[in-house]
Amino acid sequence: MTPTRRSFLKAGTGGAIVSLLGFDLRSAYAQSRDLKISRTTETRSTCPYCSVSCGVIIHTLGDKAKNVTAQVVHVEGDPDHPINRGTLCPKGSSLQQDIVNPRRLLKPQVRRPGSDHWEDISWEMAFDEIAHKVKKTRDDTFIETDDKGRTVNRCEGIAWNGGCTDTNEFNYLVVKTMRSLGVCYLENQARV
Repeated sequence: MTPTRRSFLKAGTGGAIVSLLGFDLRSAYAQSRDLKISRTTETRSTCPYCSVSCGVIIHTLGDKAKNVTAQVVHVEGDPDHPINRGTLCPKGSSLQQDIVNPRRLLKPQVRRPGSDHWEDISWEMAFDEIAHKVKKTRDDTFIETDDKGRTVNRCEGIAWNGGCTDTNEFNYLVVKTMRSLGVCYLENQARV
């Protein structure tokens, strides 16, 4: 009998490799059973990159104490998800590197007109500035009637593009809000 590489490896996992090569791998096999995700908490989520909406499982390690942020240690495809069934593209596979990246922005920044650098601002300041710009843009671009005198009540100076990771409830509220402002350019990345 001529052994193949596959039959050699199969024999090695059954303990026969101890007698063939003269060393015991049982302790190594026992150690490999203690996976890095064995003590983690699994959280199911959706990959944020494209409109496919693949399911991911994010493994976090932490003691779940109050005011303690758990550390992400592993991200993998969700085998129970009906869209991707456990597979991920290269961007989805590298999701952990985006989550734990030391260069990730954690607070709002603004680059003022004429400035050559980004400035950190508070969330309250960011919300206020966005609200003022939305109000000004709506007031400046709101159209009450078209050229034939028909009432249209629309705002053509603002557009909204949603994302594939937005929930149905969030998208419902966004559409209601945008429609109340008169915005007619609504799109969602999940439909692209």
